[in-house]
Amino acid sequence: MKIIICGAGQVGWQIARHLSGERNDVTVVDLNGDLIRRATDALDVQGITGHASYPDILQRAGARDADMIIAATQSDEVNMVTCQVAHSVFAIPRKIARLRSQSYLTAIYSDLYRRDHMPIDVVISPEREVAEAALQRLSSPAAFDTESFLGGKAQLLGITLEEDCPVVNTPLRQLTDLFSTLRALVVGVRREGTLFAPEPNDQLFPEDQIYVFSHIEDIDRTLEIFGKPTKRQERVVIIGGGNVGLAVAEALENREDRIRAKVIEKDRTRAEIAADALERTIVLNGDGLDVNLLEEANIERADAVLAVTDDDKTNLLAAVRAKLAGCPMAICLVNDPSLVPLMGPLDIDAYINPRATTVSSILRHVRHGRVRGVYSIGDAEAEVLEAQVLSTSPMCGQRVQEIDFPEGALVGAVMKGEKVIRPTGSTRIEEGDVVVIFALSADVPEVERLLQVSIDFF
Repeated sequence: MKIIICGAGQVGWQIARHLSGERNDVTVVDLNGDLIRRATDALDVQGITGHASYPDILQRAGARDADMIIAATQSDEVNMVTCQVAHSVFAIPRKIARLRSQSYLTAIYSDLYRRDHMPIDVVISPEREVAEAALQRLSSPAAFDTESFLGGKAQLLGITLEEDCPVVNTPLRQLTDLFSTLRALVVGVRREGTLFAPEPNDQLFPEDQIYVFSHIEDIDRTLEIFGKPTKRQERVVIIGGGNVGLAVAEALENREDRIRAKVIEKDRTRAEIAADALERTIVLNGDGLDVNLLEEANIERADAVLAVTDDDKTNLLAAVRAKLAGCPMAICLVNDPSLVPLMGPLDIDAYINPRATTVSSILRHVRHGRVRGVYSIGDAEAEVLEAQVLSTSPMCGQRVQEIDFPEGALVGAVMKGEKVIRPTGSTRIEEGDVVVIFALSADVPEVERLLQVSIDFF
């Protein structure tokens, strides 16, 4: 498939890496020549320097015979015009645009994206994706990372093991015997900074960060087995009242299980906008790093603090200050992956990577039928792929133990029809099954070969 990606920033680069690795013909367009050089040097892609919305630039990028265009520049308007030019001039069949402004995303204006108006097939909102990720973190407060799979029937949980964890120093094989009815499986372990896929005889140790697939109905039991509390969140303080913070606060207001939220926003205009939009949420105008303001927000009585300003360092410092003031849980929005190793030393419980959530969302819409979802773990250390098994797949008809998986890959869950099961070595993978596979980044191409991944459009 021939794909044009407009924007060579973090999101565009990651999408290009994924799609070029699947042997697609990928061309990246960006006004910044340095970003184009970085992409062409590191990836098997072509690069064009210029304005993505200019017809002559798209012509040079091969738009005449392109199958898809993904507009992910920093400008909403450039992304929209790029899709319009791609449709009107070059008749590119599938167009995906990343849009940040909430005004473009209001439901009452959704008619704007009809083919005879602004022909965009899929609109991706980073803020909404991040807000959804934040809500997932709040729903599993004991996990530092969470992501839903199989239509919400299974969840990936990132859990840090403590000294008092009941199952430390226990081989994973023995865990399966001890909890035979538990629909959960450990698929990844990060130990002393290195992530690996564990073997059945491997043991878990204190300070390990583990990734566990769990059936949605078994999440509380899974957390309990690994020594984590399942206390329900009742009070949340949100630092940052921009698009992300406002979306989270609105979602919390609309939930049946009432969660009391307070929002702290430094910019007075934004604070006023948030206050007008929210009905039952208190909005405080001031600096989230101000100890007195945190006390006014009753931070010591909050169950969690969610720091989602547009500045990584502010989020980190605000989370640390909130925990020092007595808040038991802190979640941060962090754009820079190099800051992630600081989470442990700073005692920050969980983080949200906007790049990873946006990339996962775009790839979910790019792929159809076969690979249904991709989730990036850490700083692109590993990926989780959800895919439907084809009749032509090398794994179709085989038991899990017979499939020649690479060393860094494990099947975490299998859905047969509407039933989600924990896979064992004797589980037979059949045509139409949906599998969720954890794979270290180096092993992703081999996993895709086993799935015989190809990209179709709707």
